[in-house]
Amino acid sequence: MDNQNAAPNDASLGRQLTALTIGMDHLERQLSRGHGVLDSEGLVPIYLGDKLVPPLALSDWDAVHTELDDLERQVAQYPAGARHAFLEDMLRSLRTATRLFEGEVLSFREKLEGLVGVPAQPISDDGLLEMHGQLEEMLNQAGMRHGTLAERIGRWEEERALASDQLEPIFVELMAEAQRRTDARIYPTGDYTMRLNPLRDVPFTARCNFNQGQMDLNMDLKFTRAALKHLVCHEVFPGHSTQLLYTRDKAASSESTADVLLCTTNAVTGCVQEGIGDQGVELLDWVEHQDDAVHAQLRRVRSASATSAAWYQMGENWPEDRVMTFLERYSFGQRPWIEGRIRFASYSFRGPFIASYWFGNEAVREVREGLSEGQWPAFIETLYGQMHSPRSLRMFGS
Repeated sequence: MDNQNAAPNDASLGRQLTALTIGMDHLERQLSRGHGVLDSEGLVPIYLGDKLVPPLALSDWDAVHTELDDLERQVAQYPAGARHAFLEDMLRSLRTATRLFEGEVLSFREKLEGLVGVPAQPISDDGLLEMHGQLEEMLNQAGMRHGTLAERIGRWEEERALASDQLEPIFVELMAEAQRRTDARIYPTGDYTMRLNPLRDVPFTARCNFNQGQMDLNMDLKFTRAALKHLVCHEVFPGHSTQLLYTRDKAASSESTADVLLCTTNAVTGCVQEGIGDQGVELLDWVEHQDDAVHAQLRRVRSASATSAAWYQMGENWPEDRVMTFLERYSFGQRPWIEGRIRFASYSFRGPFIASYWFGNEAVREVREGLSEGQWPAFIETLYGQMHSPRSLRMFGS
């Protein structure tokens, strides 16, 4: 891959960064034994590069700081550009993670800015209400013209909710079409596939369980066809599973620097990872029905509301009942979803990453919407074949 603005030692630095990050993952797991700030998830939940870049052996967190110092000195020599911006953001994120693993208590603001790489602030009420207005107009066009906005959203979702025995066959149908479109527009995914794994009482809506070949789905929630389509695109094709397949292959062939193997890291890379997932339907040019557009706007409303609620809960210390009232008013979410967002935000390490969905989606969306037809191949190579923070991704084409 022709990495514009890359320094001559970029391939070597990519391997060093990858070995260090995986070494940090192993050190955190070893020292915490599943009881640290990341529980059993680890810094890198899914890593497909064991045969390409083994973990750096690290004895303690002082050794990590020494390695980070060395990487920072090298990155300072890079010319200005997207690669420099990403590496700066990634090293800041890993430094913040190290401080948390060492037991330092950081504010929610410090975690958002340092670890996730996003602004430490809520989405404005005016911004949320503007999105409400856009959603209201879309519901008008869909024939939902009576009642409050909350009532109309509830009726729209209820009328389209899939029965539990419909979920698996429709999941299989949607995944086959998503894979066909992904193979044509993004990357050939071969014979990889996923099955549906229903769960209850979990804080997430769905999850990519890549190594087990299954998409975990929270059965405490009701799903429309448009919602299930989005989740298939987010978790499988062209989202998380596709990104893992792409980065594994491109790192193995040296078409990408080794750090693409860090695409699932709980760091600044998480924003673009979630942005790819949340923009999955649009990346596949698969908005085929008015319901898809309504659901996409409803999801933006909920993502923005959850980002704000997490700030109010953890940044401004609102009590949970006030946070729940806020989410009921602004997100129109189902009760299990609201309760799951509140649980998610409270996690010491993972909580700030609730903001990665909003900021990641916006970064990928803004770049995608500004593309010319001829830029599509380069965009896909940049989006999947390089690691990015929201800041560096927005430099595409500049």
